[in-house]
Amino acid sequence: MKYKLLVVEDDRVIAEEMKRHLEKWGYEVFCVENFQNVLGEFAIREPQLVLMDIGLPFFNGYYWCAQIRQVSQVPIIFVSSAGDNMNIVMAVNMGGDDFVTKPFELEVLSAKVQAMLRRTYAFREQTNVMEYGGMILDLADASLVAEGQKLELTKNEFRILQILFENAGNTVSREAIMKRLWDNDCFVDDNTLTVNMTRMRRKLEAVGRGQLIHTKKGLGYYIGEIK
Repeated sequence: MKYKLLVVEDDRVIAEEMKRHLEKWGYEVFCVENFQNVLGEFAIREPQLVLMDIGLPFFNGYYWCAQIRQVSQVPIIFVSSAGDNMNIVMAVNMGGDDFVTKPFELEVLSAKVQAMLRRTYAFREQTNVMEYGGMILDLADASLVAEGQKLELTKNEFRILQILFENAGNTVSREAIMKRLWDNDCFVDDNTLTVNMTRMRRKLEAVGRGQLIHTKKGLGYYIGEIK
């Protein structure tokens, strides 16, 4: 298997050096481009390991480590010049698995990556999430992370959101949604679907995302820009 790594490093020179070196070891390496939405890039890339700097634009590495930990247990190695005891302890407390202090030898970094992947994936665990607009739908535990809050969803709510996320920007008919629910051995009629939609919108309103789901009159529902 070719492991995917995500490098969250603001210094482009360092990021590219890490990328080139780790690719020589056969890894598929991605460097974060949008530091305002690291969690979104994490969801899209689905890496098996994250290399995380502490000093980043907008939000620091501790913040993004905590965000990732809400949806995944993939190993996170902090790579930072702030290698004092306080920062190392903080990194571990926030969910980090290891710490590499800058400046470092690239061979040391790759050795730590290899060891971490070997330990972690002896018992394989896949990242299984979908992302839209900074929100993360966790397919493993049927929850939605929005605005830093985790929403527990019923089976119907989860399946409705899943089909809307899969078709983001496109209208999904009520019939298609009901078929998804029916195929999962959960009887639902037209009125039940309306009740589920109303309840789910209330949950989303509570975290400031009440406008996530739009109704296309006579057609169905969609998430995305208002049409």
